[in-house]
Amino acid sequence: MSAARWEHFEHEADIGVRGTGDTLASAFEQAALAMSAIITDLSLIKPRDEVTITCEDADQELLLADWLNALIFKMSTHKMLFSQFEVYIHNGHLKATARGEPINIKRHQPAVEIKGATYTELVVHKSQELWIAQCVIDV
Repeated sequence: MSAARWEHFEHEADIGVRGTGDTLASAFEQAALAMSAIITDLSLIKPRDEVTITCEDADQELLLADWLNALIFKMSTHKMLFSQFEVYIHNGHLKATARGEPINIKRHQPAVEIKGATYTELVVHKSQELWIAQCVIDV
């Protein structure tokens, strides 16, 4: 059984996202799912189209913010929502595949527009056997 999961946490007017996983990549995937779940119910997003995202930063925390902001950029420029992620991280290089579909306002009923991932409460660390990746999302 995998320990991968995502959750939201309270933060004033914005929303915190936290991803937990057996690997750093899994925690990043879960943080992306948490961010997508701010917008709409993940079960409403069909993973039929895919985009590739790459970014790099030697600092794992900055890499998380870069990853989520690159994902937000893809959502905005491709007018898509994503519900599946495959992340690979090696020596500060991240390559990911995000799967989703074009936004359908009627079906997805987006709750908010995400502006960006912030450095507020930005944390990436390994706790016992699990990786945790979190930050606050500006909505």
